[in-house]
Amino acid sequence: MTTSADTTRGTTTAPGADTDKATGAGAGAEAAAAAAGSDAPAAGSGAAATGSPARRRRRRALAPGKPWPASRLAGPLLLIALWAAASAAGRLDTGAIPAPWTVFETGVHLWTEGTLPTDVLTSLERAGYGFAIGLVAGVTLALASGLTRTGEALIDGTVQLNRAIPTLGLIPLFILWLGIGETFKIAIIAIVVYIPIYLNTHAALSGIDHRFVELAEVQGLSKVRFIRQIVIPGALPGFFVGLRLGVTGSWLGLVVLEQINATSGLGYLMFQAQNYGQSDVILVGLLIYGVFGLISDSAVRLIERRVLSWRRTLSN
Repeated sequence: MTTSADTTRGTTTAPGADTDKATGAGAGAEAAAAAAGSDAPAAGSGAAATGSPARRRRRRALAPGKPWPASRLAGPLLLIALWAAASAAGRLDTGAIPAPWTVFETGVHLWTEGTLPTDVLTSLERAGYGFAIGLVAGVTLALASGLTRTGEALIDGTVQLNRAIPTLGLIPLFILWLGIGETFKIAIIAIVVYIPIYLNTHAALSGIDHRFVELAEVQGLSKVRFIRQIVIPGALPGFFVGLRLGVTGSWLGLVVLEQINATSGLGYLMFQAQNYGQSDVILVGLLIYGVFGLISDSAVRLIERRVLSWRRTLSN
């Protein structure tokens, strides 16, 4: 009478080892795995199971999968479709929320016969100057604070104090210091931008593994090479997070600042429309701000993907 152990021994081979011992160990591992109800591969067939298609499918199923083309437009387009459907069905008050086609017609009219081109260029100029100043200040302060204890003692506490103070609450003080013109607007935008860039870059610098520092010391790297080869690559992920927040912050600050003693800009256009009850003009300004924010954020994401192409993350 042939037993199950004899059957297994006769059908399983293990190259390069004692056949009886290998097959006995493999059968024992398979029996233990079956008794435990586990789907882990047996010890005797681990190499074959690891490369099996079923195992590879299970591994791939844990990841989000391939990114959709232009996937970040799906959400905004869905909102516009719902807005259009609700407007067509008469579910929205046209005085408060005009239909999308009404807003589009208003935007075309403002662009061709109004001051919308000038307002857009003015807003872009203010946001660009403020963002550039905030970017330089945030990176410089983060490097000085993250790479030296003296810089951390002098800078980090001051920045944290500045972060705790509402930035828009500084507007009256900056008007007294810098006047009511363009300078105080650019200064406020720069403050809104530099804080998230500093915080995320400083956190990334502080989070660099100390073993890389020890390795650089053993290899005898100079300070410049240490910063270029270890510090900058290690801080780039945090820097790009702060950069995205800073880009968005520049547009958020601009909305408020352009309603204070301004004679042009998208915020001024929206403020004037509020006085005359033109909700369609207000929505035009909000949509333009949203488009600018989405485009700038997508541009930063694209640069981040190219610069950090060496990383293997869930997003790629």
